[in-house]
Amino acid sequence: MTPRAQETTGAAAAAGGTPAGGAPAGGAPATVRFNPFGAEFRRDPYPLYRRMREAQPVHRTMGMWVLTRHADVQGVLRDRTFSAGLIPRLVSRRAAQLTRADVDRVVRLGEKSLVFTDNPDHARLRGLVNRVFTGPEVAALRPRVAEIAGDLVRRAVAAGGMDAVADLAAPLPVTVMCDWMALPADLRARVGPWTHDIRFLLEPGLMRAGDLEHVCDVVEAFARALDEVVAERRARPGDDLISRLLAARTAGGDALTPEELIFVCVMCFVAGNETTKSLLGNGLLALLRHPDQAARLHRSPELAGGAVAEALRYDSPLQMTKRVATRDVEVDGRRIRAGDQVLLCLGAANRDPAVFDRPDEFDITRATKAHLAFGHGMHGCLGGLLAEMQAQVAFECLFGATTRVEARTDQLEWQDHSSIVRGLRQLPVTLHAANTAAPR
Repeated sequence: MTPRAQETTGAAAAAGGTPAGGAPAGGAPATVRFNPFGAEFRRDPYPLYRRMREAQPVHRTMGMWVLTRHADVQGVLRDRTFSAGLIPRLVSRRAAQLTRADVDRVVRLGEKSLVFTDNPDHARLRGLVNRVFTGPEVAALRPRVAEIAGDLVRRAVAAGGMDAVADLAAPLPVTVMCDWMALPADLRARVGPWTHDIRFLLEPGLMRAGDLEHVCDVVEAFARALDEVVAERRARPGDDLISRLLAARTAGGDALTPEELIFVCVMCFVAGNETTKSLLGNGLLALLRHPDQAARLHRSPELAGGAVAEALRYDSPLQMTKRVATRDVEVDGRRIRAGDQVLLCLGAANRDPAVFDRPDEFDITRATKAHLAFGHGMHGCLGGLLAEMQAQVAFECLFGATTRVEARTDQLEWQDHSSIVRGLRQLPVTLHAANTAAPR
């Protein structure tokens, strides 16, 4: 689909949706209308997902195939003949329409990002970055994450409450990543706004006139700032993430180029911050709406790991991802042709009753290893372990330092700057302090 066609179908959906298939035959289920841009879908997409799974689990609408069942979504994610390179192609086409000359960096950022590369580039980059993003490396960050989260929680408890999004979910992942990279103080204040602006590259079809030009400026500023940091670490390496990426080598001696390293750092923020923030907000909201589960966590903060895993399944931060078929393939009897776009509804797959018992219930003691919130296969989320650990520590701190967490309003507003990430704009809560301080 061309960028213009993508914008057209997106606008059509926003105006009221398009039928997700033809008229039903005989006693077949009624046609389901899939509109991921509507306010009702943003408020609660899961009733529509359920109807789609039951009536038309594999159907064509808005110029693409939409998959909602766990088996189908997982099958495409693990099939390496489905390409993840759609977004860079769309960005490149949009960039070619600009009159300015300095668009190459934005194009290369898309082409060289782990999220969007196919093999052999993906295997090479992943092999290098995986040497740094390991379980032990992430575990070593836990004391600092606990210190940051503990400080945020203590301030909130002392104040009697907070906006859990602005005061905990948003600052935690940005601060942790800045610390891991050991970024200088003057750069840290700019990273958050830059990251928010660059997010448009993940959904180029949503960019308005002028957005890409602004993104080009931001990417250049971010890259230049990191150039200076990388040069300093090359001269004086330490134990930080950038130094470790500089030192990463394959058995054959291959290493990241200077620009590849910068792109990895940029995408650590772009791909990680928004989803981790949404995981924390969505997870806390689920606990507030299920007071029996929240009470369990207050009594036993060690259940925080299970609460995070269930939050990932129950209300996934990343709701959708796209692939492009590179060959003709059949899914549930439907022929997907080479070149067809496929929208994988991760949020729908994670509520599939064929895989999860009582899928619409929130249960922090359930086994949730099969969830697809972090994707699956070779494009499985690089920062999944870090996101889980941060959310677990935050819940341990929050529920260990309080006897009760209460929502101040049931009038919630969901963000609308992304069609693939589900997260709250704000979540004001009242906190009732426990006798003990938040754990470190």
